[in-house]
Amino acid sequence: MRIVIADDHPLVRGALRQAVTALVGDIDIVEAGSFEELAPAFSNGDVDLVLLDLTMPGVQGFSGLLYLRASHPSTPVIVVSGNEDRTVIRRCIELGASGFIPKSLDGAAMGSAIRQVLDGGTWTPNDVDLSAAPDIATSDMVRRLGSLTPQQVRVLMMLSTGLLNKQIAFELSVSEATVKAHVSAILQKLDVDSRTQAVIAASKIASGQWNTVQDAGN
Repeated sequence: MRIVIADDHPLVRGALRQAVTALVGDIDIVEAGSFEELAPAFSNGDVDLVLLDLTMPGVQGFSGLLYLRASHPSTPVIVVSGNEDRTVIRRCIELGASGFIPKSLDGAAMGSAIRQVLDGGTWTPNDVDLSAAPDIATSDMVRRLGSLTPQQVRVLMMLSTGLLNKQIAFELSVSEATVKAHVSAILQKLDVDSRTQAVIAASKIASGQWNTVQDAGN
């Protein structure tokens, strides 16, 4: 079994490593402290599970989760976060996470949650209601976000930091024309009319308040 632990805090990675090794004897654990270290973690074989922090270098809001769901849709992802807002937890599940583990849990509880996901289930804190259907606007944006390719997710997040097309092209080692094509595709998929609206969309992704993306852009 191969598990990736993606968190920028060594102490958190150590606690998660301990929780995982207590569950599985023969296991290969790969640690990533940033988004740039996350992608190469998949280069040496299949990954059975990713434990993902929502906030680490190179990741904004749900962008890391969106990227993983787009690039490795068959790999289960458990979000491990200090943010215990129930709306954030529900958004993570709606965007394809298989579980959400608060960092406040003790090691034994973390291990139990991880085991439940490895067995094919879903785990969230008991007081999170996943039965309530999201509103129509939220469901629509979740669907649109899910249609983005991994590279489009990265471009969208770079747009939100104020990078120009030529700067994004340099960061991704692609041509400026390729970036322009990605931006055009992003606008179409998110159903927005301008780069500014796309940036607003990215900020909404980070905050989980994307149901007002189009209204805010008009």
